[in-house]
Amino acid sequence: MMDKELEKLSRLTPPAIDPQARARALAAAMQAFDSAENNAAEAQGNAKGWRPSSIINWIWSPAVNKKVLAGSALATLLVIPAAGYLTLELTRNPPIIDQEKIAGTVSKNGVAKPSQPRLSEAAEERRPAQSSAADSAQILQDKEPQAAKSAAELRAEFDAGEIAALKSKSEDSAAALGMAKRAAPTAPGVVAQGQLLAEPMAVAPSPVPPADGRMQIQLDPSRERFANAAANPIKSVATDPVSTFSADVDSASYSFVRRSLTGGAMPDPQSVRVEEMINYFPYDWSGPEKADQPFKATVTVMPTPWNHDTELMHVAIKGYDIAPTTAPHANLVFLIDVSGSMDEPDKLPLLKSAFRVLVNRLKADDTVSIVTYAGNAGTVLEPTRVAEKSKILSAIDRLEAGGSTGGAEGIEAAYDLAKKAFVKDGVNRVMLATDGDFNVGPSSDEDLKRIIEEKRKDGIFLTVLGFGRGNLNDSLMQTLAQNGNGSAAYIDTLAEAQKTLVEEAGSTLFPIAKDVKFQVEFNPERIAEYRLIGYETRALKREDFNNDRVDAGDIGSGHSVTAIYEITPKGSPAVMNDDLRYGLPSKAPAEASGSAHQGEFAFVKMRYKRPGEDKSALITTPVGDGNAVATIDAAPEDVRFSVAVAAFGQKLSRTSALDAYSYQAIADLAAASRGADPFGYRSDFLGLIRLADGLSQQ
Repeated sequence: MMDKELEKLSRLTPPAIDPQARARALAAAMQAFDSAENNAAEAQGNAKGWRPSSIINWIWSPAVNKKVLAGSALATLLVIPAAGYLTLELTRNPPIIDQEKIAGTVSKNGVAKPSQPRLSEAAEERRPAQSSAADSAQILQDKEPQAAKSAAELRAEFDAGEIAALKSKSEDSAAALGMAKRAAPTAPGVVAQGQLLAEPMAVAPSPVPPADGRMQIQLDPSRERFANAAANPIKSVATDPVSTFSADVDSASYSFVRRSLTGGAMPDPQSVRVEEMINYFPYDWSGPEKADQPFKATVTVMPTPWNHDTELMHVAIKGYDIAPTTAPHANLVFLIDVSGSMDEPDKLPLLKSAFRVLVNRLKADDTVSIVTYAGNAGTVLEPTRVAEKSKILSAIDRLEAGGSTGGAEGIEAAYDLAKKAFVKDGVNRVMLATDGDFNVGPSSDEDLKRIIEEKRKDGIFLTVLGFGRGNLNDSLMQTLAQNGNGSAAYIDTLAEAQKTLVEEAGSTLFPIAKDVKFQVEFNPERIAEYRLIGYETRALKREDFNNDRVDAGDIGSGHSVTAIYEITPKGSPAVMNDDLRYGLPSKAPAEASGSAHQGEFAFVKMRYKRPGEDKSALITTPVGDGNAVATIDAAPEDVRFSVAVAAFGQKLSRTSALDAYSYQAIADLAAASRGADPFGYRSDFLGLIRLADGLSQQ
């Protein structure tokens, strides 16, 4: 009988659940739980009355205990699977404690700092095997795309009415999560735990979108970007006798290379720009005696140390050096990135120290303004004379990092301030200091390029200073500098800031020429082939040389620019290109280079504009037998050292021409031509060669 009754009951449809009854039952259960929790005996060894529990409970318990989720079937079904999934992942992947990292996420006033960029996988493997909630949060962050998908699928199962019901409870849920963080013990490491845990949980999509409609998911921030440029090829003089390129006085690449090698890693080949490594060093090239002609070229032809069948044509340019007493007044705008990604010791703190060094170098009548950007741009300091130095330094000291990076608005605001305080016949310059992490607003290289191109029409120059590592956007730095009448440098140490902003302040701040272009024509009667070493990102079309509307590099007071060609004499066994089967149309006798200029290897031309002018001027220099030396040892000391730097840069960028030339041979060439070296830059270079040699053999 009992079996038949049970079978009959099993076929019946159960009545629908009464939501009010369910809510009352759940509320009663929660009240009983609260009572038991509040009356429980204090755990041994815990003065604050908190029981040892996982970081998940710190968030989960307040949300459930305070009845925030009571009465909502939707909330229960949505949150319980997510919490279970996160708990399972924590069980599978034991957390790693790093107390220094936890403490470092809390500012002096006890407020949690923005989350830090992740370490690379290799760096994670090298860290001590310790355990912390900060790293547990990182594990959650690693899994967030998958968790987000699961939540989205669950959300799709509910209708619009239930979603609206959950929306009414969203504010209470957020309050409960905030209460969980506030209820945690007040030790710095524990405060950091609450902050770090909340961030990855908040990333998962919620049925209630943010007010601005955007969902920001923070993925791996390690994304350094470099311009992808292939090495210059060997060109035949018979078919392509003219080489054209823009001047480049940047030095950022050398600092990148140094940072990598001293950190125990070979540099990314794309980060190596040979011309920037060469131009990093000061050279005693012969310069012009008067400002009427701002440049002087010195050309040396010598045997190639890594190929006995070719020669090097070394072109050294020195700009006129403005005496400090005659330097024009400066109107400088510091455009400073204070976004969350700048909250690293080698970023904003180093940046502030660097700008303090520069301010102490300026004259009393110079003007400084400060604009910051992080999400929105803001003016920290209106144009202020350096005579009020304490006011400027105080504004720098107050800078703090936090927020996303909206660089476009900052650029607009900085140029507006520079225009407002414009100094006629003076130096008007925006100095952008950033790690290059532009991720809000017009953030593509092309968008920002257009903004910079438009602003340079006002006669305002640009300096781009890169800081930090992990997400450095060198490609964007180069785009801004090359298209804004500017230059780029990378500041990895305070000593580098001293070199760039103080020792080289004349060349950094005081331009003597803009849109400087080079064009070299080789004589086919003497030279069969040539290869320009470096300047890949500065190549110009042949017709660009005479087109004054085409932008090019800028040169400052006392700046030196070096260009080196590897040239192959006609008849050398090193010639790589076959002769043309049908040859080229013959020239008239009067046009033949052999008859008109038999003693010349090449003809060097330079075009430049003076600041404030739109029409370019031309300087020419013929290169002949009088410029040649029989051995490399007969070349001037500075020429030999710059050739050693060129060899090192090519070796690091994996140029095949240097495969058989060893690091030791490069070191020997550099050591023999080190010279006086008053600042120790060349000695440090020798140390980098030794590091690269050791790392290349691992």
